[in-house]
Amino acid sequence: MTNMPEAKLAREAEICYATVAMVTDYDCWHPGHEAVTVDQVIHVLLANADKARSLIRQVAPALKHDTDAAACGCRHALDHALITAEAARDLAVLARLDAVAGRVLRA
Repeated sequence: MTNMPEAKLAREAEICYATVAMVTDYDCWHPGHEAVTVDQVIHVLLANADKARSLIRQVAPALKHDTDAAACGCRHALDHALITAEAARDLAVLARLDAVAGRVLRA
């Protein structure tokens, strides 16, 4: 399992994106770990959900006030992405793409 499709789509939408991965068990690939039960996995999953909520509560305020968010380049990923000449662009397609690319399509 990867996050590549999501990461690429987020980049195309000029959205900053990060993955938080929280493991529930190692028994499927780690030879040093015993098999686990569904109850054990659910227990860890619920604990991880609490950790994820805590992480969001701690990180979100910092992101809200991040005045240097543009430094990562995400918000300008499409600046040089258009190759179709303006005269050749389909108005119906432009309308559909407005939500994710309107900044550069209307420029």
